[in-house]
Amino acid sequence: MGSHVARSLLASGHDVVVLDDLSGGFVDNVPGGAEFVNGSAVDFELLGELFEKHGFEYVFHLAAYAAEGLSHHIRRFNYENNVVASAGLISLAIRHEVKRFVFTSSIAVYGEAELPMRENMPMRPIDPYGIAKMAVEMDLDSAQRYFGLDYTIFRPHNVYGENQNTADRYRNVVGIFMNQIMSSEPMTIFGEGTQTRAFSYIGDVAPIIARAIEKPESANQVFNIGADQPHSVLKLASVVAQAFGTEPEIEFLPERHEVLHAYSSHEKVREVFGVTESTSLEMGIGAMADWAKEVGPRASAPFTSIEVRKSLPPSWDTEADLE
Repeated sequence: MGSHVARSLLASGHDVVVLDDLSGGFVDNVPGGAEFVNGSAVDFELLGELFEKHGFEYVFHLAAYAAEGLSHHIRRFNYENNVVASAGLISLAIRHEVKRFVFTSSIAVYGEAELPMRENMPMRPIDPYGIAKMAVEMDLDSAQRYFGLDYTIFRPHNVYGENQNTADRYRNVVGIFMNQIMSSEPMTIFGEGTQTRAFSYIGDVAPIIARAIEKPESANQVFNIGADQPHSVLKLASVVAQAFGTEPEIEFLPERHEVLHAYSSHEKVREVFGVTESTSLEMGIGAMADWAKEVGPRASAPFTSIEVRKSLPPSWDTEADLE
């Protein structure tokens, strides 16, 4: 997502500095014209040096380890990377009087809410990842009220598209399916595949995030952002297989604890940003598939720092992988 937002900002004439530790991305994704720094958002000293050097006017914070299901099993890692890193960025943004702090949260903050999920609903996340996102949202609100740091928060959901890390086995089901097909493996689905999500194409999401700093009325507001139409995971598997010219071959795995249905309302973002159209699932998947075919399959590396193995899905058992 960050690479697409950076590209949109460059197209609007902004100077862009990209910080990424490449744990879930690739340097080739950094658009030409952006200055790239290989480093972690957890590194407060490095962040401080960058703020001093560049005098940033705006901060776009899209860095996260966004594996909702796995977050139950990596609580310390989750909070360090998703909360502590964010708190450091917020502190520096306050210190350097940044004009706007743009943060990508998640509809994971809603938990098992009434559908469609709306911005004025209470946040009741059911996993540590959602809790982390909620904490950062609350901290930004506190920083605004205490220090006057203006922010815009976006709650995207199930975003897919070009430049995604298809080798990540724990998140981004579209990329997982594509990598499995290209590796001649069956597509794996937890449960029966009746879970529904509004899979959202990156080309519809990233430009709106980039435009937040051009919209004074978006200051100190929260916006759901993404596709309107939910689809089942089974439907997604069929569409992905079709994009690769094959019949869907599916391996069903034991179900895991997750929200069964999740999609959100987007009236608010339409009112402020004037969004009227979105890319269909078939067209978005087709575009990503064309890119994925050029990139080819990637090796899926296991997460080797599981903190709690109890109730860990067998397919995520890194110890078994390493035997």
